[in-house]
Amino acid sequence: MAWPDDGVGPTRDFVGYGPTKPEFLWPDGSAVAVSIVVNYEEGAELSLPDGDGVNDTWGEYSSVVEPAYRDLGTETHFEFGSRVGVWRLARLFDEYSVPVSFGACAVALERNPPLCDWLRDRDHEVVGHGYRWTDDWKLPRDEERRLMRLAIESVEETTGQRVRGWYVRSFPSVNTRELLVEEGGFLYDSDACNDEIPYFADVGGTPFLVVPYTKVFNDNRYFIAPTYATPDHFFENLRLGLETFRREAAAGHGSRLFSVGVHSRWSGQPNRADALRRFIEHVQGYDDVCFMRRVDVARFWIERFG
Repeated sequence: MAWPDDGVGPTRDFVGYGPTKPEFLWPDGSAVAVSIVVNYEEGAELSLPDGDGVNDTWGEYSSVVEPAYRDLGTETHFEFGSRVGVWRLARLFDEYSVPVSFGACAVALERNPPLCDWLRDRDHEVVGHGYRWTDDWKLPRDEERRLMRLAIESVEETTGQRVRGWYVRSFPSVNTRELLVEEGGFLYDSDACNDEIPYFADVGGTPFLVVPYTKVFNDNRYFIAPTYATPDHFFENLRLGLETFRREAAAGHGSRLFSVGVHSRWSGQPNRADALRRFIEHVQGYDDVCFMRRVDVARFWIERFG
């Protein structure tokens, strides 16, 4: 039975690949590709100084400051991510030579030129994460298109990269994927969390690649219930997921993409960074697991299955 389709936005698909996954190995022969995504949003979040009329709620605690007053606690927590946390993560990636994808809001990059210089000197990918870290799913189609174009231009100016992938705060709009195809130049989007390997979605008759993301293997659980009580819980969550993927691949159930989401203001804290470090060392102890940027995942999938 087909799911009712009102013709607005993506059609829901409850089957996907079903019980039979496509047979493949990643380019280096690995069965599991770990894709670390650094969500870089600091300076692009909702705030009174930027004229939003509200304070952002994604700080370090659950209390909310009334919109009539600035929430300096949340503001400075975000500032920690750009002043300190992102550099702790950057040193980690340098030390272990791990290629990662930075899902970065354009305005956040504009406000941190030293980070843009660091990105220019490395081979990490910059994924489009909106012009600002706002609820783009609420936007009218024309306004979403306008801000998408602003983000593309801004990121290219600050980092030298033309973004090839896209995902926004929490949820896309019903127009987002269509706008990506309309704009051109994009290889994929990562707004879906409905699979463990890439797939092609039909967008008005055009096949467009989706590289799925995750809200489970994500350090947002330091903030969202059920929370990680210690960094050990984050590490164990990642370890268990990786071991299941490896075991399934060895049993003939197919290779996997293992997305891991981290944030500068959360995993950039000294105790939490240790969980990510341990996981990187754990991954590098296996011959059947590799690290890949999302753009490289996309290019491989398009060449192999497109």
